Amino acid sequence: MKKLQGVLKKLSLIAENFNTGNIKRNQKYIFYKSMNSTNISLETKNIAHHLTQTLTAVEAVKHLFEGQMGIDQAVLRKLLNAALHRGGDFADIHFEYSTRNSVVMEDGIIKNSAVAVVSGVGIRVVQNDQTGYAYSEDFDLKPMLHAARTAAAIASSGEVSLAEGFRFNEVVPKNYYPVLETVTDLELVQKIEMVKRTENVARDYDERINRVTVAIMDALNLTQVVTSEGNVLRDTRPMFRLNVHCVSQDGDNIQNGSSGIGGRVGLDYLTQTDHAKILGERAAAEAILLLGAEQAPSGLLPVILGPAQSGILLHEAVGHPLEADFNRKGTSAYSGRIGEKVASDLCSIYDSGTIANERGAINFDDEGIPSAENLLIENGILRSYMHDRISAKHFRTNPTGNGRRESYAHYPIPRMTSTYLANGDSEPEEIINSVKKGVYCQEFSGGQVDISNGDFVFVPTVAWLVEDGKKTVPIKNFTLIGNGPDAMSKISMVGNDFAMSEGIWTCGKEGQSVPVGVGLPTVLVSEMTVGGM
Repeated sequence: MKKLQGVLKKLSLIAENFNTGNIKRNQKYIFYKSMNSTNISLETKNIAHHLTQTLTAVEAVKHLFEGQMGIDQAVLRKLLNAALHRGGDFADIHFEYSTRNSVVMEDGIIKNSAVAVVSGVGIRVVQNDQTGYAYSEDFDLKPMLHAARTAAAIASSGEVSLAEGFRFNEVVPKNYYPVLETVTDLELVQKIEMVKRTENVARDYDERINRVTVAIMDALNLTQVVTSEGNVLRDTRPMFRLNVHCVSQDGDNIQNGSSGIGGRVGLDYLTQTDHAKILGERAAAEAILLLGAEQAPSGLLPVILGPAQSGILLHEAVGHPLEADFNRKGTSAYSGRIGEKVASDLCSIYDSGTIANERGAINFDDEGIPSAENLLIENGILRSYMHDRISAKHFRTNPTGNGRRESYAHYPIPRMTSTYLANGDSEPEEIINSVKKGVYCQEFSGGQVDISNGDFVFVPTVAWLVEDGKKTVPIKNFTLIGNGPDAMSKISMVGNDFAMSEGIWTCGKEGQSVPVGVGLPTVLVSEMTVGGM
């Protein structure tokens, strides 16, 4: 332990030496730009890395906040008393120490390499529907107490103090992303080699590939959540992503192709599969495919949603409207419809933070509620919303583990984790064979949904025309227009080929972004508006 403390002290001094004009308080960025990658030299070693190399995930968090920063039970008690000194139903404290590393290559040149360390504490006080929230970038007691008192002043009045018999309970949740070695353990030169290889694979695929961008990112988040119920929960949350974007050109015809992978994975994930080859070829193949794409038809047509990535339509058109805050306010198309039929009998929809190594996986949410698999729609019947503590109290039910926040600087709100439609009984080929004329959508660039009425517009990026039961020519430049509840009621076939998307999905809401997962088997929507662009 003495050796570890020495390493930590040394690292702290290193961090201080980086404290230049380009560095913000408790948020240290070091950028490297070069025309030649050989000039880049940066070791991404940091406190979180050394802790997790020496201790278990939970032990690392405890040692960091309690052992190194002195945030013991006495400090926690002072903070909670300050948070509740004007009353309040509930209070929680969110500690965070996060490291983030990235490398971006454009057309064979390392455009930037960045290392960031972000740390702070957020304190929330809840009284009925009123929330007070304040945060500090400093772990010293005085600014943390100031944040606690500020949150208290916003949220409540009166006076409450912790009972004399109040005790802390250290909760150890189930771990859905056990990682022995993080991607952070890779040296910078190894990450550069990976992005170089990915780019070379993409360029070698076809001479019409004329631009390639590759980005790699890894992060390690050490989190501690303490509640006024006395629970103390700790977690080490890894994250990794690798994505590729290609531009193809044939005369005046210019098209784009993308691919990516990501999740709460470790080094073993990178060593078991040649992701550079797979992603480079996939992105290049998409860009080349679209050079030969034809204009899509327009009108009311059957639409087949391919497995995995098409789940983004489910996420937007159904997932967001089922987040409980929208329904508590009565602004969702699903408000007041628990127990009603809202989709086809073939549809059972879940949100789960328990799928191992998924981007949306969490051992517990940011309110200290254990992660769970939540059934939202069962055989077409609406069973539940996704709840945080506030909405759960309003609906007189239990929180579902969906209270999430972007960081310590944000308060938790109901958010999805990994949302998916469960498997059906149909063979994918059977679904395609059933369509006389329609479209098959494999990937999407994004979309928009009106929560209040469920109306949506989505833009497929990879799609085919379906004629006489066969996928024929690739098509482009069209949108899917519809209504969430209506589209779900028109699902007439559900495939048996369920898959979670390997893509990099990040969900935005109220100015906060969190990683999520999406999944879907092949699905046939009997009728949807296909519009030209």
